[in-house]
Amino acid sequence: MNNSVDVAVIGAGQAGLSGAYHLRRAGYEPGTGFVALDHAPAPGGAWQFRWPSLTYGKVHGMYDLPGMRLTGDDADPERPSSEVIPAYFARYERAFELGVVRPVHVTAVRDGDDGRLLVETSAGTWSARALINATGTWDRPFWPRYPGQETFRGRQLHTARYPGPEAFAGQRVIVVGGGTSGVQHLLEVAEVAAETTWVTRRPPVFHTGPFGEDQGRAAVALVEERVRRGLPPQSVVSVTGLPMTEAMERARAKGVLERLPMFERITPSGVAWEDGRHVDADVILWATGFRAAIDHLAPLRLREPGGGIAVEGTRAVRDPRVHLVGYGPSASTVGANRAGRAAVREIQELLDAGDGRRSPERIAVGP
Repeated sequence: MNNSVDVAVIGAGQAGLSGAYHLRRAGYEPGTGFVALDHAPAPGGAWQFRWPSLTYGKVHGMYDLPGMRLTGDDADPERPSSEVIPAYFARYERAFELGVVRPVHVTAVRDGDDGRLLVETSAGTWSARALINATGTWDRPFWPRYPGQETFRGRQLHTARYPGPEAFAGQRVIVVGGGTSGVQHLLEVAEVAAETTWVTRRPPVFHTGPFGEDQGRAAVALVEERVRRGLPPQSVVSVTGLPMTEAMERARAKGVLERLPMFERITPSGVAWEDGRHVDADVILWATGFRAAIDHLAPLRLREPGGGIAVEGTRAVRDPRVHLVGYGPSASTVGANRAGRAAVREIQELLDAGDGRRSPERIAVGP
């Protein structure tokens, strides 16, 4: 199969749906003007794979998709986010008739004829004049490597496969990672585990009080500067620090948030530090984050010497046909919304200028 469209969207999480929505508003028809390809088996992006104990009420900073709010009974804070948000995304896809094609695994994007891009997938090849890449990070969990890791007799798992706290009842658990997920796991597991140990590479930074728009913009600007320089993006949380919630205050009072620096090696029965300290463990839980899932873009040679893709706005510096949304500073839900709108604006300008033809009848993409 070889389909020809103006724009291909890879990914149908928050960023991909935002891009598809704004393409629809700009006059691009699904199936002919654009195609949205999704690796997941059902609507919901990475949210459908979240652990059951992450209820919607615990989700930090979830913003509505453009054009449709998530409110009322549908936003029940007691329901798992893995149910609430996929149901919302499914309604959204139907309401705006986005025509998402799934499950489709994109294997490579490469140059085609006449300045077009070829998107090679498990369901055939699409030819496109421009690309919105919204593949996120969930498919690329990051596992650090330490000496002796293969000798550990207990269980090792990553946040991507975290089953909820019940699986750790009565066990000695080491939680590795100082991000939001690491702290959430630690607080949950500490309620049922025989013992928990928290290990982070850097001392965690907690902030109290309101976190306003000015602080948010400053944090995003720091992440954006890395991406502009072609360095691998860091999470916004790595810049902002962790909000000190009431639950975290209680955990700190109990000693749960007493953090140890990174160990030197892993032993068959636990982990060890250079100073001779050793902690026995049944489980090592790696809450060590994710990396951008962009290997399929490798044939386009977009990476800079620093290891990342340099991006200005949403446009890849090395190829103006390629736009990355949900990447770096737009990895938050509100950032993904804005990036989807910005990408469509830039793509309209690119396609208008490329061959003298106007893209579909222009409709305002939004403020």
